[in-house]
Amino acid sequence: MTKWGCVDWPGPCNTETMDCWKQEKSNTWTFPTLILCLYGFFYMMKPSEPFLTPYLTGPDKNLTIDEVTNQIYPVWTYSYLALLFPVFLITDYMRYKPILLLQGISFIITWLLLLFAHGVLAMQMVEFFYGMATATEVAYYAYIYSVVSTDHYQRVTSYCRSITLVAATVAAVLGQLLVSLADVSYFHLNAISLASVSLAFLCSFFLPMPQKSMFFHRKDVSPPAPGPDKSVASVGSDGPSSCQEDSVSADRGPTPEAQADNARPQNDALRVLLQLGKDLRDCYSSRKLLYWSLWWALATAGFNQVVNYIQVLWDFRAPSHSSAVYNGAVEAIATFLSSVTSFVVQYMKINWDVFGELALGIFSAIDAGSLFLMHFTTNIWACYAGYLIFKACYMLLITIATFQIAVNLSMERYALMFGFNNFVALVMQTILTIVVVDSKGLGLNIVTQFLIYGSYFAIIAGVFLIRSFCMLVSSKCKRKIARSCKEHLNHAEHESKEQIATGYYGLLEGRHPPQLDISHADHLCKWIFLHNEAIRIFSHSLSNWTRQKPND
Repeated sequence: MTKWGCVDWPGPCNTETMDCWKQEKSNTWTFPTLILCLYGFFYMMKPSEPFLTPYLTGPDKNLTIDEVTNQIYPVWTYSYLALLFPVFLITDYMRYKPILLLQGISFIITWLLLLFAHGVLAMQMVEFFYGMATATEVAYYAYIYSVVSTDHYQRVTSYCRSITLVAATVAAVLGQLLVSLADVSYFHLNAISLASVSLAFLCSFFLPMPQKSMFFHRKDVSPPAPGPDKSVASVGSDGPSSCQEDSVSADRGPTPEAQADNARPQNDALRVLLQLGKDLRDCYSSRKLLYWSLWWALATAGFNQVVNYIQVLWDFRAPSHSSAVYNGAVEAIATFLSSVTSFVVQYMKINWDVFGELALGIFSAIDAGSLFLMHFTTNIWACYAGYLIFKACYMLLITIATFQIAVNLSMERYALMFGFNNFVALVMQTILTIVVVDSKGLGLNIVTQFLIYGSYFAIIAGVFLIRSFCMLVSSKCKRKIARSCKEHLNHAEHESKEQIATGYYGLLEGRHPPQLDISHADHLCKWIFLHNEAIRIFSHSLSNWTRQKPND
């Protein structure tokens, strides 16, 4: 019972031993990881999602395809865009947990409206709150890095991402089985989804409140000018830090830095914004990161657009009121294939610096082909197959892009680039929605929309294929020139050595040395060096010969 020294401390710590033990328990990485995984499972376990369009156009809501496509679904994009940047900053400032609670509330409101509200305006409110829930998703992936040490980052990231994929697969399979075998209505599927997100909301209450965040509440291990006391204090960072910090702060009082931060919170916000801008400028000054980020933003915009409207296309090809619906099974297979392709990336031994953009161009072309297939075919199974190919290729490439961007960046800069790339993608998606989908824009039908999306990915593929071709040709020419220069230098060096040797032995025999060929300027320095070496050797040999001559 003497762990962390709580029993041996005099005064208040003896009366607060249980509080220290509770903080120690909550500061371990297993407890918050377990709760967060439970939260992730329940908020992703929504079996009604693959059947949203049939539900809205069916007898429960009685909306038309045009209303769903051109008036309701676009609201999600606008809501997501409007909320993403402020939510990104507020999430960090409020240290994640309140935003997770907000996400749970948004999900609950979304499914309550889906179940009991009617009309276009009510469904637009559904999309607004769903956009809020999507924007707050950043808190789920950022939270864990604020409560665990860097030693556990890889493990907990794997757990948190895997559990969401598992939940999405289970939800899609469960929804398909209930619809196809048990003849469960879409209304009851949404009721199951409401129960699941409600459980996620309850789980979020048990998450411990982080004491730090990436930008606004940073606790750097090594300050700019650490003294000896500070370096010693950092050794015990594996213990319950909050319990230790409370006892230290009680003796020393607030530091001058903390007083300045409390006095000028607006300066803190300005400092963080300026630092974010500087970090973005530094990150995008790398041409490699710039091009990978460009593909990320462009492809993610098109991917989100396709995923948002794919159910409308399926319902157009095979109306749900007269055909069997297999949306859940297709989504489950798509999620599984995405997991497999993402997993395979780690075993690809490819020089991505050379062939990365070629891969982006090739697989973007495959995405374009699958979208064209969905546009031109009238067979629902061909549409399903095209969607599976499209999603698997995108997940493969986004995994490669994530690795290429994150490999040389700190956690803070990666999070910043991730957020900014998604923001740019959302801006592009909003432009596509306004121009192509919205009834106030062109308001195109769903089949023509997929022709536009296929052309969009074809342009992306063309840009990166042309650039990769130019890079490969340039690299090949550089290698050829380098090889030619190396052979020429080796040949010139060999000739120079032969001429120097000939001149040396000629001088020994009393002949004049031959003139060396120095017509090439880049060989002049090499010739001078070799010539001086020959003179030094010759002088040394001549002096030895003259000393030996009298003896002869």
